[in-house]
Amino acid sequence: MDSLLPWPAVRGGLLALLAAVLFGISAPLVQRFGHGVGPLSTAALLYAGASLAGAGLRRPSGREARVRRADLSRLAWMAAFGAGVGPVAFAWGLQRTSATGASLMLTLEAVFTAVIARAVYHEAIGRRAAVALWVLTAGGMLLVLDGGRAGPWGVVGLWAVLAATAAWGVDNALSRPLAERDPGQVVMIKGALGAAATTLLALALGEQRPTLVAVVGLLAVGATGYGWSLRFYLLAQRAFGVARTGSVFAFAPFVGATLAVLLGERSASAALWTGCGLMLAGIVLHITEQHAHEHLHASVDHEHAHRHDDPHHNHPHEPRVGGVHSHAHHHPTLRHTHAHVPDEHHGHTHGT
Repeated sequence: MDSLLPWPAVRGGLLALLAAVLFGISAPLVQRFGHGVGPLSTAALLYAGASLAGAGLRRPSGREARVRRADLSRLAWMAAFGAGVGPVAFAWGLQRTSATGASLMLTLEAVFTAVIARAVYHEAIGRRAAVALWVLTAGGMLLVLDGGRAGPWGVVGLWAVLAATAAWGVDNALSRPLAERDPGQVVMIKGALGAAATTLLALALGEQRPTLVAVVGLLAVGATGYGWSLRFYLLAQRAFGVARTGSVFAFAPFVGATLAVLLGERSASAALWTGCGLMLAGIVLHITEQHAHEHLHASVDHEHAHRHDDPHHNHPHEPRVGGVHSHAHHHPTLRHTHAHVPDEHHGHTHGT
């Protein structure tokens, strides 16, 4: 079984790209609709929209594994970093720097995500992926240097966006064990927790109430750029792991920067587009990485959405079940060789 799938990253890559496009579009739109709105109120509206979208994205019973009570503490931490610290820092930074530079700075989320995934889940990072991370980092450093043209507040704004990417990197790592759960349900609960917390803080600190246009606009951006995007992101993590999903998701800033330019922003410079080129090169290096070796699947019992057209799910059913479905099932010990990525069945460690 030398090659079960020559390009195992394709499905996960396409899902991550779709998530990236939806999130990338949100950056300049958040700046536009969030003008004059406090960062806490902005975050609350974005994740309220995400929660509403998640409620509509829930799958019928039997198609996906349900969120369990034991998952709630992890969801609370995800909400704290991903729906609290991340969007608040991002909204604050967007009000003090250019949408183009801030959008491109979001690429560094991939670096934080990959480093945390390596440290926590021991995901393999080969030479190509390591070079990709260094290239992405170099591009981010160029953006910070270029931000100096906008004055000290422009640099401070970019550092705030950098803090947001770090918070979202932690959120991405925390979400990996929940990738096997119903993504719509995960989005709904995370969004609701984040929206509730930031709303209470906004009220306690006396932030000015947003206008109706801002409310409708930010709710819509939250539904697509945070709700739908997170759903596809979780499905991508399920398909090919935390680090690679984060790397492909780094395409989001280019979408946001392009839209910012189309909306009339003229802050682009040679240094900014050089940084953009370095980051794009890093993404290409990471997604084209190939990884194949003999590996062992230990015996395990778990539950997640699956189908029976792959070599990892050949358990019997009476009566026979077709298509995607979810139930608790057993995997016997299996040793084989094929190209793979760190999906839910390939979380094995590597010596180097």
